[in-house]
Amino acid sequence: MRVLAFTDEQARTLVNLGQRYEVWIAAERALAALPYDLRRKEVGGRAYLYEIRDRSGLGKSLGPWSAELEAQLTNYRAQKMEAKSRRDGARAALDESGRLARALRLPMLASAAGPILREADRRALLGSHLLVVGTNAMAAYAVEAGGFIRGAPDETDDFDLAWSARTPTPNERILWDMLKAVDDTYTINLERTFQARNSKAYDVEILVAPSRAGTMFRADQPRPVPLLEQEWLLLGRTVDRVVICRDGTPARIVAPDPRYFALQKMWLGRQPKRNALKRPKDIKQGEALLDAIGEAMPQFPLDAAFEASLPPELLPIYAQWRGQSAS
Repeated sequence: MRVLAFTDEQARTLVNLGQRYEVWIAAERALAALPYDLRRKEVGGRAYLYEIRDRSGLGKSLGPWSAELEAQLTNYRAQKMEAKSRRDGARAALDESGRLARALRLPMLASAAGPILREADRRALLGSHLLVVGTNAMAAYAVEAGGFIRGAPDETDDFDLAWSARTPTPNERILWDMLKAVDDTYTINLERTFQARNSKAYDVEILVAPSRAGTMFRADQPRPVPLLEQEWLLLGRTVDRVVICRDGTPARIVAPDPRYFALQKMWLGRQPKRNALKRPKDIKQGEALLDAIGEAMPQFPLDAAFEASLPPELLPIYAQWRGQSAS
């Protein structure tokens, strides 16, 4: 058996974790949608309502003080208080689920990945603009399978994200602003411009399919190099799951369809240009995941329709796996 099913307590904890996370992130998004602050300020003997942009106190005037702006300030404060109350209440329950999930040794991510995923989700980027690819996706696939996937390497010292926006984004540095909000020490690796690294030497790499490269604002960074094999990870349907990090904090993962992910990993493991130290892990990971899909993920059928959808590069790999699994 490739999948070791979760116990009832583990499964129940994951359900609670996901539900509590949704309440918390909804409150976080409500707060993010509000201005940083609104304040009544006296300037030259006259009162104005100011929208404050950040902690520095800089902002812009919304106009001279009036009954209408006073009502706007009152409504803003009520909305902010209500959202903070929902967030703080949800956080207590979410922390409890995180502690229990950690104690039950459920599938985990590196702690450094958590802040990036939570900030991306707060900005509603997961699934719409970004997919979690690479080894970090395995935690979500384990939850989708309902158990631990045996023999699938799951340790990684970096974090891979794929840019997946379908339409051109506004003239905003969506990626870079998100990373700098997480950790202001992130800088671009000048030798590998698709990679950002912080002061703790944690790397974030951005990948992109050629068909989606043009939707990224030209001044955004890190700047990914279009790779044909990333097109395969846009096929099928995504997996969307909440997991925990090693420090007990929650993180949402939106990852590619596990069938195409597994075969892409097996393909990568056969490429001479791939790092020789990574190739064996790629193949083991892909084979373990494909076995788990056949065993415990009927929602992702390995049928004739799936086979007909495969790119030519993946067909022989899938045929070889089918032959081995049937023997």
